[in-house]
Amino acid sequence: MGVAIRAAGEGDRELVVRLLDDAFQDDPVSGWIFPDAEYRRATHHKLMAAFTDAVLADGRIDLAEDGSACALWLSMPAEAHAADGEDEAVALREFVDPDNERVETIVRLMEEGHPTGRAHEYLWMIAVAPDRQGEGLGAALIGHVLERCDREGLPAYLEASSERSTKLYERLGYAFTDTTLDLPDGPRMYPMWREPRTVLV
Repeated sequence: MGVAIRAAGEGDRELVVRLLDDAFQDDPVSGWIFPDAEYRRATHHKLMAAFTDAVLADGRIDLAEDGSACALWLSMPAEAHAADGEDEAVALREFVDPDNERVETIVRLMEEGHPTGRAHEYLWMIAVAPDRQGEGLGAALIGHVLERCDREGLPAYLEASSERSTKLYERLGYAFTDTTLDLPDGPRMYPMWREPRTVLV
């Protein structure tokens, strides 16, 4: 059964934030940023809102038509503009949780580890409603963009937030880059790169 997918707009913002908040509450990286579970429940949505706004402004959010899943994508140029990274990390921390250095740390770490030199599609985040996980929605959303990558000869990149989730991405053609992003006294993230596949005409 196919998954109907459409581009999200400003009117979908709250739905996307809620999907991300629900899906990432128990994620190892979210747990590192907000170690206290009660505080995470009260604050985590602000981080997800900031990410949603950034991608609505500069990228694309694909949404399952029934609102059960979403994927946040950015088209990255060959040369990233790292000069903005410092200011963005500080601004994000101020918006989300001014006293929490880990908000800034995660942004800086991801920025420093992001590959440059080739234009690519960056899967920033993907979320599936907890009660719909395991139905193939995530794979369908990612595949929707990877088909275009293959047609256009574009690679793709992501950071998996757990070793377990790398298995899904490997099935879609991503490969671990052999260098983890290690959060201080916290979990590892697994950068993964996918070369475009040859499309037979």
